This record gives sequence, structure tokens and C-alpha cells, in this order.
Amino acid sequence: MTALDGKRAWITGGGTGIGAASAMALANAGAEVFVTGRREEPLREVCDKIAAVGGIAYPVAADMADSAAVEAARKEIGQVDILLASAGLNVPTRALSQLTPKDWDHVTAVNLNGLFYASHAVLPGMRERGDGLIMLVSSWAGRYASRLTGAAYNATKRAVIALSESINEEEGPHGIRSTVIMPGEVATPIMKSRPKPPSQAEMDRMLQPEDLAATVEFVARMPPHVCLNEILISPTRNRFYQGFEEL
Repeated sequence: MTALDGKRAWITGGGTGIGAASAMALANAGAEVFVTGRREEPLREVCDKIAAVGGIAYPVAADMADSAAVEAARKEIGQVDILLASAGLNVPTRALSQLTPKDWDHVTAVNLNGLFYASHAVLPGMRERGDGLIMLVSSWAGRYASRLTGAAYNATKRAVIALSESINEEEGPHGIRSTVIMPGEVATPIMKSRPKPPSQAEMDRMLQPEDLAATVEFVARMPPHVCLNEILISPTRNRFYQGFEEL
């Protein structure tokens, strides 16, 4: 498998959860890592942890819902060989009968627009070099819509799948490949925004951020001629199959 020495990886949504764990994994694999999110403090904490084990990481604060801020962050970083776009959120009130246009816009701005802005920012450089890897974090709910996750989240996460497919269709001839990762329940801070947050016992049975980080590293290590188009991954005890008490 391909080593990541000399590669430059940009992780959005990198202050917590999947993004933070993946930043550590890619840095441990030899990549130079740039970690982006809205808040500077958690970014610095992630970078300090990476540095403490000999990795190289830099915090680059930006609001992924702001296209100008995303482009400015990319310019600050410079060359990006690997993009992991993992920024995402949800709102507590999710049913269509209660979902407000403001909440819809908020979810769309981060979950879909933010991933597009990051992809759009790195594609010109990747085209010029004839090489590049993009990983977009969608969700099990993107493949299988659920009342639990709600209309706005479901719609944006399904759109991310289409965005990844469009990247592969249009950019594959330029040596660029995209993988959409669709995890089931992951024990991350986004769980706290659920109408009924899961118990610690339920969280312990979910996928862990480190599981997704291992998946991200696996994709990143694939040779340039290999495109893993889609990865659908879930906990063995998958509550999307078994049902949820909060529904």
C-alpha cells in the first residue's frame, strides 16, 4: 500500500470526532496535516496531540459554510494532495412538520455547501498535478433516509453521494479520485444534538471515531490507480436495522 510520506492532507471538521481521529491517523502514516474547523482551540489541541507523537499538523481556522473563508484557508495551506471533508451537523428539531427554513439552511450550509466549497478549492491544483484524493463523509442516512436523522440531514447526506460520483465522473481523467464514506452511528459529539441523546451503553456499541480514522487511512494508502467509490460501514449492532426507542 502507498506510503503517505510527503503528502499534504487537509481535514475539515477536524476539531472533533471523525476529523480529529483521522488527522491523527494520517499524520501517523506520514502525511503533513492541516486541520480546519470554526474554533481555534480544539484545532490546536488536535495538532498538539499529533506533535506529541512526532507528527506534523497545523491548525487553520475557517467556517466551512463561508466559501470565501474556505478558499482563503486553502490558499494558506497551499498544495493539498488529500482532502478529507468531514464537517457536518444536525439540528434537534428534524421532522418536516417542525423543520424551519432557518434550520434547513443551517444544515445545508455545512453538510453540503461546505463539502462542495472544500472540493472546489482543491480541484484546480489537483488537476494541474494530475493527481489527488478527495474523501467526503456522508452517512448511512444518505443511503437510507431515516426519520431519526430527519429531512435536512438525509437530503444533504444523499447529495454528498452524488457530489462524490460527479467528481469521479468528471475528474477521473485528470487523475483525481473521490471516495464517499457512509457511516452508521458513530460515537461523536453530534449525538448530543439528537432529540433523545443515546446512553453511554449505546454509544459504546457504535462505531468509534478511530474506526473511521482507520477507514480513512486505508483509502488514503490505496495507489493512485485505485478508486474506492463508496464505503458503507456500520456498527455490528446496527440500530437502523433494529429500530430506535426515540422514534
